[in-house]
Amino acid sequence: MLNVGKLEEGFVLDHIKAGSSLELYDLLQLDKLDCTVAIIKNARSEKMEKKDILKVECDINTLDLDVLALIDHNITVNVIKNGEIVEKKELALPKQIKNVIRCHNPRCITSIEQELPHIFFLADAEREVYRCKYCEEKYNWTARPL
Repeated sequence: MLNVGKLEEGFVLDHIKAGSSLELYDLLQLDKLDCTVAIIKNARSEKMEKKDILKVECDINTLDLDVLALIDHNITVNVIKNGEIVEKKELALPKQIKNVIRCHNPRCITSIEQELPHIFFLADAEREVYRCKYCEEKYNWTARPL
């Protein structure tokens, strides 16, 4: 049985799709933080069979919850203070996201005017469809990286 110590202060990202914690680590730029990060891959889960977990020992305000929600809004965010869960944050798809995903339409103004921010709006929450603010091109999630 693997035993990872409890956090005194920080946050735990739980219910991450099994095998995707390293991608999440990169997208959230956790490598740039000066804090302890524990990555648990393929943990047993009653809810999901297998899941990944990230334990991060730093202030929750260092985490961009919009980016996290964009990646997977089903992740549970537990805020830890004095070794106890003090808050569970619910994630919702952001209405607008700026400079996280990029428009891949070669005719979009963002490909010509490179200083323009890449802004996407949530066009269809049920299908999780984001469209470019400028050209309304649908973002293709299979054409990652973000």
